[in-house]
This record gives sequence, C-alpha cells and structure tokens, in this order.
Amino acid sequence: MSAEGIKRRGFASLSTERKKEIASKGGKRAQALGKSHKFSKTEAKVAGRLGGLNRWSKKHNTPIDPL
Repeated sequence: MSAEGIKRRGFASLSTERKKEIASKGGKRAQALGKSHKFSKTEAKVAGRLGGLNRWSKKHNTPIDPL
C-alpha cells in the first residue's frame, strides 16, 4: 500500500508539538497524584547495566545473569 493510501488516526494525526503537550500534561498529573516513579541513582545504574547486558546478550545469543 502506498503512503498516500494510509490514513493517520489518533495520536499519529497530531503534530509533534501537540503530542509533547499531551505527554507533558500526563506526566505532571501522575506526579501530582504520586503515581510517578523517580529512579534513585542505584536503580538507574542497575537499569542501565541490565539494558546494556540485554543488548549484548541478544547480539551474542547468550543468556545473561541479571545480578
């Protein structure tokens, strides 16, 4: 199917600025309700390490030990 034949619906039809505005409102609302999560330095370090290991393991077809 050609690009001209595809109709954009929902968020795909919105401008980038409008999508950012909606996402910002959602983030602010989650913080106001106390439902958002802020990573501690340690949590962020572990998450980054696991992400890197996961990418490496997929490339080398090797399982990883999460800790």
